[in-house]
Amino acid sequence: MASKFGAYIGLVLAGSLLPFAAVGVSLAAPKGAKLNIPADVKPVRLVTLPAYTEGVVFDRDGNGYCSHDKTVTRFTLEGKHETWAETGGPNGHKILADGTHLLCDRSHRAVLRLSPDGKLLDPAAKAFDGKPLQGPNDLTLDTANGGLYFTDPQNSSLEKPIGAVYYVDATDGSGKVHLVDSGMAYPNGIVLSPDGKRLYVGESQRNRVHVYDVTTPGRVGKRRLFAELPQADKPAGQIDNQPDGMCLDVAGNLYVAHYGMQRVQVLDPTGKLVAGLPAGNLTTSNVAFGGPNVDQLFVTGALPESEGSKGAVFRLDLGVRGLRILPARE
Repeated sequence: MASKFGAYIGLVLAGSLLPFAAVGVSLAAPKGAKLNIPADVKPVRLVTLPAYTEGVVFDRDGNGYCSHDKTVTRFTLEGKHETWAETGGPNGHKILADGTHLLCDRSHRAVLRLSPDGKLLDPAAKAFDGKPLQGPNDLTLDTANGGLYFTDPQNSSLEKPIGAVYYVDATDGSGKVHLVDSGMAYPNGIVLSPDGKRLYVGESQRNRVHVYDVTTPGRVGKRRLFAELPQADKPAGQIDNQPDGMCLDVAGNLYVAHYGMQRVQVLDPTGKLVAGLPAGNLTTSNVAFGGPNVDQLFVTGALPESEGSKGAVFRLDLGVRGLRILPARE
């Protein structure tokens, strides 16, 4: 059946990585390029939803997707939206070259695979070493090697740091799950650099971001501290300080959704905090670049209590080119 979303075909992805024929090709910015975000950037509310939102991502046709409660909602850049799928506990979300969706879902304790029309397929990952996963949260694609990394934080905490990071060596449901790291207090947002050499992971309950040097796909060197993030200013209305979803721009700056801070923190390639962007949502949860020139940042989370704690997607017109990696079509 034809959808109103068809009118938006080709809108978002102009100038992204898609024109390149090879998988994993990166857009590079000159070393030392300065971050030039307008000083007066303000979040614009695009979509309001009934619950805390997560997992924002865009497909090749310009449709956005976000997770909330049991549901994945599809939306347009005009703010039109509709239910795309109901999976139980959706969160982090990525889309493959053939239109297959990968979705972390805590209720299934799996990284799910869904068809382009939202039907469940065989999962990409549901167990490690014969034991069920705890509850995957977020993922990042290893496009050059056809795999993916994901975080599995459910039931972990400062008192019980059992959170782990895993690698799956194939995304078609046949891949083997490998342990990358463990012993973390709620590993959350995760992103792989476009050259595949650096893996960033946010550790929510320690309010920090780690970085790993990738030696081979799914194998990394020692965990290193990349950045300690700012603490909540309670008198100013900030209620928590936990890093959540993350993304990169073409210059290698890392954008971190900072839960409870109403901020997106921006870290340069050395880990230095270079900006704190207003996020709209108080419990900021995830970020993704999109828009016609891939220079708008889309932010999920939940609104302040005074607004009923509904979820929302906000748009920030940064004018900074984001890095969006989608596998090339074969």
